[in-house]
Amino acid sequence: MRWLPYGPQAVMIYFADEVGAEAFQCGRAIRAALERRPPPGLREFVVSFTSVLLEFLPAHAVDGDALVAALHDAVGASAPSPEPPRVIPVCYGGPDLGRVAEHAGMSECDVIEVHCGVLYRVYSLGFAPGFPYLGDLDPRLHVPRLATPRVRVPAGSVAIGGEHTGVYPVESPGGWNLIGHTAIRLFAPEADDDARFFLRAGDLVRFVPE
Repeated sequence: MRWLPYGPQAVMIYFADEVGAEAFQCGRAIRAALERRPPPGLREFVVSFTSVLLEFLPAHAVDGDALVAALHDAVGASAPSPEPPRVIPVCYGGPDLGRVAEHAGMSECDVIEVHCGVLYRVYSLGFAPGFPYLGDLDPRLHVPRLATPRVRVPAGSVAIGGEHTGVYPVESPGGWNLIGHTAIRLFAPEADDDARFFLRAGDLVRFVPE
């Protein structure tokens, strides 16, 4: 881990160099440690894919080295528990499946096989309610986003954008490559809080072809 000052009362701590399962587990352990035992003077914190920003109350002395040491110990003491994946059935054949296949230099059937052959982790939810940023997408399927985003992407569209794959939970504009569709509702605003989102950060996800 390393840290940098981020203004007079904040520090940015980098706990990983790249997005991945290890970085996610590290970030989750850091979040749990800060919620369980926040350091004196902590005002708020924000955990991203590979870093955490900590802001402290005015005039509070900030010791970056001590923070790094404490968070390093917290990460070392944590152990992820196994959990079953959430299964999402997909009807492959989206409008960009051929583009993804051409970019990857493989057939459409091979793209589907590769896309289904990975156990994904929900690194975060964002952009739209319940939209999952899923890693770790096979590097062969890392395809740039569309130069011109679509005005309308149907809810349930399974897509690839750069190094992530995901599912559009609601109809919205979007620039990811659409390779299929699922009938699973990722966002149900009318449901109770516990059932509103099909996926949550930290969940494992497996796609299966219909």
